[in-house]
Amino acid sequence: MRWSKTLRSGLLTAVAGSAISAGTAQGAGFALIEVNATGQGNAYAGAAAWTNNASTIYFNPAGLTYLGGEQVVFAAHYIDPSSDFENKGSTLAPALGGGTLIGFDDDGGQSAFVPNFYWARPLDENLTFGIGVNSPFGLAIEYDDGWVGRYHALLSDLATVNFNPSLGYRVNDRVSIGGGINIMLADVELTSAVDMGAACLALAAGLCGPAGVTGGTYNTDGEAELEGDNFDTLAFGFNLGLMFEVSDRTRVGVSYRSEIDIEVDGDADFTLPAATDPASTAVNGFISASPLFKNTGLEAEVTLPASFSVSVAHQVDKFIWLADVTWTGWQSFDELRIEYDNPAQPDSVTTEDWDDSMRYSLGFEYQYSDTLQLRAGIALDETPVPSAERRTPRLPGDERTWYSVGLTKVVSKAMSFDLAMSFLDVDDARIDNEFESSLPTLQHTLTGEYEAEVYIVSAQLNWELD
Repeated sequence: MRWSKTLRSGLLTAVAGSAISAGTAQGAGFALIEVNATGQGNAYAGAAAWTNNASTIYFNPAGLTYLGGEQVVFAAHYIDPSSDFENKGSTLAPALGGGTLIGFDDDGGQSAFVPNFYWARPLDENLTFGIGVNSPFGLAIEYDDGWVGRYHALLSDLATVNFNPSLGYRVNDRVSIGGGINIMLADVELTSAVDMGAACLALAAGLCGPAGVTGGTYNTDGEAELEGDNFDTLAFGFNLGLMFEVSDRTRVGVSYRSEIDIEVDGDADFTLPAATDPASTAVNGFISASPLFKNTGLEAEVTLPASFSVSVAHQVDKFIWLADVTWTGWQSFDELRIEYDNPAQPDSVTTEDWDDSMRYSLGFEYQYSDTLQLRAGIALDETPVPSAERRTPRLPGDERTWYSVGLTKVVSKAMSFDLAMSFLDVDDARIDNEFESSLPTLQHTLTGEYEAEVYIVSAQLNWELD
């Protein structure tokens, strides 16, 4: 399975070595921006300029120089998506007559738990070391077997675990710089129904036609399960950051995270239709005699996108006003190509043609008392999916608006905790996606509309060790 310079619009969440379970992606594409609870409370506004704990490692490692002492941060996020899919005229492949594609509606949403960990320690008065462990990309969507889009997707699961050792250096009283290395593991699983009847009609019509095979029916559906990971080949990237104090009240942050190329190896397993009637018996006979749909190995090359952020933090009395603009380079996600070790099995290709996306956020923090800080924020998160024709049920989301609130409570000189909650209002997403295949009888079209919203609850413990 070769994801050349891309990751298909759906890969799957599995546990990748540190029990990180990623949920429905809440950033652009399948990015997971939930990497701390502090920023969650203001929709991550100003995150590259103002993250006052060790989780600054992710948003801007230059911020490590502002921490003062050794610190540990533990965060956790519960993501609860709610969605509804309405079928609006999905059709069989034109080669099969273009009739109605049978199946029921299903939403596919899966709740998930996402943890993060950060540790920072000053090495001298100007240099601070830190390490972060988080899951910056992820996806978990699972549909029931008989749903109308089963040939496009059943399970989509992607988990990433990112280890991010970093350094922050204070150049002078106004300027700090930082950088880090990213070491990423990824684990992927994709499953879908396979219309074995339609394949048989394309390649052995003389065998399958007389047996009553029609295609697009449950009795001749098989299943494909594709799994892969990069555990044998570590993937590396880097992140850089700059913080500049324009004045005692205003700070600007700039942060860049590089692309990360991931080489995935795995397996493809195919399940045949249950032999319960003449149609499925004929299909199974065709498959047994054919070199197609045999269990085989696969390979993948995945490029996770770069991102660039500019943030501003400005203090006015007890308020800190925050703003952020973030670009994510999803344009590299142009195609998903799956390459099998079995030379008789043709590559599977899904055209994506994603666009780069922007995220805009505004928020504030208010120092209510010496021990309580309140925050809120709003954000607009663009979708990289360019059209209904390029949207797939593995990742059906559209543009979303964030509404977030949160707080920090100081409980002792050494300890504080953050709580946050976000509501994401997702635009209705149309889908009109034709399944791409070298066999014309498999080119079914899924047509419909998704309505979705997401709730996120986050908590974080900040512990000063000095």
